Amino acid sequence: MTVIDLGELRDDAPPGPAGRRPRAAGRPFRSAVVLLVALVTLAAAAPPARPAARTLAGGPAAAAFVSGDRVYVVQPPDPQRGVGRQLVAYRAGDGPPRTLWRTLLPGAGVATSVWEQDGTVLLVGRTAGDTAWETLGFDARTGRVSWLQPGVGFPAGGALLMQVPEVSGRQAIRRVAVSDGRTLWSVPGTPDNVELSFGPSGVERLVHLPAAGETAVYDAVSGTRLVARDLAGGDRPTRRRTLLAAGMLLVIGDDVGTVTAYDLDTLQRRWTAVLPLVGYAERCGSLLCANRLTGGTWALDPATGAVRWTDDRWAGTLAAAGGRLLVAAGDAAATGTALAVVEEATGRLVADLGVWEVVPQDEFDGRLFAVRRIRNSRLLLVELDPAGSRPEVREVLVGAVGDCRMGAELVVCRHTNGGFGLWRLP
Repeated sequence: MTVIDLGELRDDAPPGPAGRRPRAAGRPFRSAVVLLVALVTLAAAAPPARPAARTLAGGPAAAAFVSGDRVYVVQPPDPQRGVGRQLVAYRAGDGPPRTLWRTLLPGAGVATSVWEQDGTVLLVGRTAGDTAWETLGFDARTGRVSWLQPGVGFPAGGALLMQVPEVSGRQAIRRVAVSDGRTLWSVPGTPDNVELSFGPSGVERLVHLPAAGETAVYDAVSGTRLVARDLAGGDRPTRRRTLLAAGMLLVIGDDVGTVTAYDLDTLQRRWTAVLPLVGYAERCGSLLCANRLTGGTWALDPATGAVRWTDDRWAGTLAAAGGRLLVAAGDAAATGTALAVVEEATGRLVADLGVWEVVPQDEFDGRLFAVRRIRNSRLLLVELDPAGSRPEVREVLVGAVGDCRMGAELVVCRHTNGGFGLWRLP
């Protein structure tokens, strides 16, 4: 009998619905709690273990990224062969992966993201010595380098919003064309006084927050200034700590831990609440979740700031569906993140899911996946579904040893042969 451990389902938890529903994404965090229970009925329905029929070369310092039916591998320099850093493009069809092209990368550094957009492959990473950021554009057909610019390029509709994090002086935020990197428009601001608001298409708005004067909200596609207002009200100029979440600008006070919320469309004040040591905020279903620097979460009514519930265990929300939240604990564990399902309205614990490694996604289609190591160099791949309470087994990846990434169709993980294994999602 095969037994697959998927965590613990509480006796008072209602059964999950059989149907599928849309999912919302959150932010993965890490934890140290391990809760184990064998779910024999799920194990019986699990797909058979599949070894990686396709593998890609890549040493310990290589990195792989998924975009559609392509996998991009960034290979480090090989001094013995006299070869510099390379970007290699593979097409993953039904047979073995086919090498499309390989191109030398200028300089040295570490890639943090690679994706394809409108016929251009975009690479964002750190330069040599981890001292600065850069963004490169490549022709997706040939691999030829089209342009290189300092800074981080964020998707923003059909173009990129370029920001230079390490520059503290006056540096405009620019929207650049994907094809050739030319500047389409720019607005004033530096990384220490601009907040970016993200949506399904990438950056949707940027908020300029000077130490004195008017706070301004810009449309990230057109560059149009949508609204501007002086939020300081005559106070002395000061650099305020701010967060963007749930369609609001949150200003963190320096006094007793107040948080003041402003509507992002109008910059009109909504409410002020006493929430000491807020470190991060995010939408969690229909609520606003404010996470403490010392651990724990407040779940707030976004219209009034009233606290609906609080819990010291959780440090982030990964997904919301069916009146439930998939949450993560804040303490780190070497084997992954402790996950749980709670009721959105009350915070009541519905299910402990145990410790999982949430898989980074280069493409997001509304689904969320995680892996757990099982014996004999295998990873159990599951889809996380807060409405269903328990993970849904999708695959057993034979030969995978971790460091996975995925897109909408493909999963790539470190393989026992030292390279990368490639699986297609069932």
